[in-house]
Formats: sequence, C-alpha cells, structure tokens
Amino acid sequence: MLNKILSAIEASTDKCGATKIIAIDGPAGSGKTTLSLQLEGSLGARSATIHMDALYNGWDDALTPTLTRTLQNQIFTPLSLHKKIEYRAFDWFTHQPGPVIAIEPPEILILEGVGSAQAVTRRYASVLVWIDVQPEIGLKRVLQRDGVEIENQMRIWQSQEANFFAKDQTRERVHLRMDGNTY
Repeated sequence: MLNKILSAIEASTDKCGATKIIAIDGPAGSGKTTLSLQLEGSLGARSATIHMDALYNGWDDALTPTLTRTLQNQIFTPLSLHKKIEYRAFDWFTHQPGPVIAIEPPEILILEGVGSAQAVTRRYASVLVWIDVQPEIGLKRVLQRDGVEIENQMRIWQSQEANFFAKDQTRERVHLRMDGNTY
C-alpha cells in the first residue's frame, strides 16, 4: 500500500500553495502514525508531518469547530499564501497549550490523525487516505501503547470519533482506503 500512496502523491497536484497535503485518517489504533512514519522515511526532506494530537485542545475540544479553525487558519491559509505554518502544540502532560511550532512550507505536508481528512482539509489535500480498524483491535493497540489507565477515556473517544466520522462522511470522501486490522 505504501507504494500505491507514493504513486498517488507523485501523480497529484499541489492544492495548497506549492505544498501537497496528504491526510491519513481513521479511528484510533488503526496505524496512522505507523504509516506516516513510513511515508516520512520514503519522502525524506521533501516532507513534514503534523500529528493531529498536537492540534487538539485536550480530549473535550478535539473534534470540534476549534480544530477546523486551527487547520484553516494556522495550516491551510498560510500554506496557500506560501507562508510558514505556526501553531501552538497541545501539551498532553500539563493539559495546556505548549510551545509554538513553526514549519517552513514543505513540498509535502503529512497530516496524520483522527480528523485530519475532514471537510476543510478536502479542499486543500492532494491525497486522502483512510485506514479501517475494528473498534476492539484499535482500542487494544491504543491501550498497549498509551496505558490501560486511559481505557474509559478511549471508549468515550471511540464514540466521539465515530460520530464525527459519520457526520463528516470522512471515510466515504477519501482517495485511498486500507485495512488496518492486520497493519
């Protein structure tokens, strides 16, 4: 699948200034970060990655209009004007806004995480990827990675992301889909 995505990137056109935006979306635990790391490795210095976790404002203000405004105002508008991206990364340890991150316009920007391929992104993205995963498989992976103490919050999150995806029709609007159950 990596080669198929790389081919799609090479065949695509810039839709946000001189930057190709690649969004990798899907439920928690589907393999989005793993895929983004593989893409980064293949694309090298041509690319930069923004993880959606850095753009959320904690659990309660993650998949809200705040995220949509952040994507538009701090990512897409500057890139479309050939300006650098600047956003304040959320600090998950202190549960407060963290440092300002600045990124010069890359040739390829990978947006990775839940909500990355939402409607606002689709206007600017060159390639949209969705990774499917069964809820219990995704939950198991997240708990192995982040600790069992977040199980209750993750179950709430799975409901929030499912509602968000259904309303936004994210899965139905992507270019490429892959099975993350065995990823």
